[in-house]
Amino acid sequence: MCTSIIEIARAEGMAKRGDSWFPLSTSVVAYDHARHAPLGDVITLDFINAALDPGARAGVELTLDSAKALRAALDRAIAAAEYEEAEIRGKGVVRSLVRAA
Repeated sequence: MCTSIIEIARAEGMAKRGDSWFPLSTSVVAYDHARHAPLGDVITLDFINAALDPGARAGVELTLDSAKALRAALDRAIAAAEYEEAEIRGKGVVRSLVRAA
């Protein structure tokens, strides 16, 4: 059964296919049955550039638990990066970004 759970966001960055890198334009997050992983339903991450050929895609299929762990790791890395950016740019610490240990 298809879930029709799809979220699309603009993406700015690079992805790798084979030996070459390509610029990204879009990221897609979906929840549906796995196409490649030997799993049931998965969170699928697709990073694409629609202006390039259909091979301009980097895809990942994750279990829900793996996706949750990735989300938590992203949250921690983003908070640390925002803290670092505030310090480097002389803006000072944004207290809402600092998590108590």
